[in-house]
Amino acid sequence: MRLGSDRRYHLILIAAGRPAMHGWWGSEATARDKFVVWVGVYGALPDARVILVDAESGAVFRVWPDER
Repeated sequence: MRLGSDRRYHLILIAAGRPAMHGWWGSEATARDKFVVWVGVYGALPDARVILVDAESGAVFRVWPDER
């Protein structure tokens, strides 16, 4: 999937088993910073998950909580 450079890094918040919020950034550094903010702000929601994906390559950079 080829996206504009301003929408390459996709952040997804899932709460109670459903997508609750999405965000897209062109800067990987900004997206990683937002990941940390979203975990802090929304991490207490029921069954919260935060996922950071490179929408161009499909690579998953970070998932909270860890799936280990």
